[in-house]
Parts: sequence; structure tokens; C-alpha cells
Amino acid sequence: MVDLRQMRYFVTLAETMHFGRAAERLHMTQPPLSRQIAALEQSLGVRLLERSTRHVELTHAGQRFLEDARSTLMMADQACDNARLAERGELGELKVGFMMHAAFTILPKLTKRFLAAHPQVKLHLREMIPSALTDEILTGQCDAGVLFPPKRIKGLEFRVVHAERLCLAIPRGHSLTDAARITPRVLKGEHLIAASEDVSPVLRGAITGWFRTAGIVPAIRLETQLQQTIVSFVAEGLGVALVPESMAKLGVAGVDFRPLERAPKIEHGIAWRPENLNPSLPLFLKASGAA
Repeated sequence: MVDLRQMRYFVTLAETMHFGRAAERLHMTQPPLSRQIAALEQSLGVRLLERSTRHVELTHAGQRFLEDARSTLMMADQACDNARLAERGELGELKVGFMMHAAFTILPKLTKRFLAAHPQVKLHLREMIPSALTDEILTGQCDAGVLFPPKRIKGLEFRVVHAERLCLAIPRGHSLTDAARITPRVLKGEHLIAASEDVSPVLRGAITGWFRTAGIVPAIRLETQLQQTIVSFVAEGLGVALVPESMAKLGVAGVDFRPLERAPKIEHGIAWRPENLNPSLPLFLKASGAA
């Protein structure tokens, strides 16, 4: 049976074409090297070298074996490296779910930072609504998720990594475009568009809480799941909406964004299951600042 050590000896000898120099490079004496090469030839049943007192030359079989031995050793070295990388989580796959909103806040920079630090990890990103994302994490379909703070769930860990204010999205030309201050009372009676409480309870709570400071119950006219859809509905004149400031990055034509007085902040961060054993997960958490 040919072993990798004998292959390395042979490749070194073939590169130097001299037993003495090869032995020196391998940090061994010449007799043991000669015995290992002879044992290799005996194991293969072929002559790899033509020897003389002053000259070493590869046979035709030796030239072919050299090519294959180099390839085999390269693959073996890579296999060892891959095992060490996989153990450290630097080689493998990581599945991360995210709410659409995160694509306009922390996700792009986080993805760029993680891939730059760990280029050999295959990162799978999947967009979904926040309420579905927690189930995906708990069932192992996602290793982590970027979302608004979920309700407290046993077996789910969450760390806040970003926060931003809510603002008012209004159709272009709306009477509030030039308003000096946007307060809850200014919006009393306005038809609002918002995500349902089932889809995003934290965001919905921030909106109703802001109105509650003035003793007002907001008039929710339409409910939908995605913030992008909400902004599009605003552009069509179907109502106004309190949305995270980053939604201005959507660039939807016909929508203006105005700051709110005492604007509430909405947090979002990383959720994961502590029992998840994917070794790449701690690296992602560290890159996000959640670790």
C-alpha cells in the first residue's frame, strides 16, 4: 500500500533529481530515503527511477506517477485544510433569513463584512416576513435571522444590532408636505396603512404607542405584510404610513418622507437558536456584533 509520506519523498526527489539534496530538503539522511523509494517501487511494481552513481532520471512510469502524485498530495493537503476550516466554521454553509426591511439597513454591510472575512463559507440569504422567520430558525431551516425583535420564545436568542426612527410617508403633494411639525394630532383622522400586528407586532406597537401619547387611536385603513408594499400604496394615494426612515431608500416615485416629532425608534437584530451547532454561526454573530 502506497502512503502519502512515500509520495512526498518521491516528489521531492523528482524535483531535485539528487538523493543527497532531496534527503537534505526532507531533513533525513540518504539511506532511509533510498529505502523508502525502493519500497515505493516495490509496492507499485514498477521502476520509477533510473539510477547511476552520478545520475537519477525518471522513467516513463515515473513521469506519469509524478504528475498524479502531485495532484494527490495537493488534494490531501486541501482535505486536511478543509477539515480544520470546517472545525472553525470557516468552510461550510450558513442559511440566514431576513425581513425585507433589513435589505435597506444592516444586511448589505453585514453580508459584505462576513464574506470578506470568511470567503469559503457559502452564505444562503432568504427573504421572508418576520413572523415566519422565527419558525424557520426554530426548526433549523435557517441558522439565523435578521428581523424586528420577536416575542419572547423559548429556545430563541435575540440581540439588537441596529435602531432607527420612524418617519411619515405621504403622497407627493399631500397637505402635510410643508407642515412644520408632524405630531399625532396632525395625523388624527388620516387613513393609515400599516403592517398587521401578526406580521410585525413590534413595528405595529411602535406606531400605536406613538399615537397613544396623544390619546389618539390611529385609523388603520389597510394592512399588508411588506414595508415596500406599504410605501407603494402611499404613492397611489391610498393613505399615509409610519415607516422606518430607511424606506426612503426604496426610491418610490410620488412619495415624500417627513420626520416625526418625538419619533419612536424601531430596533432590529439577529435571532438564532443557541443549540444550533453550525460552526459558521458564531462567526456570523461576531460579524454582526450580536456575539
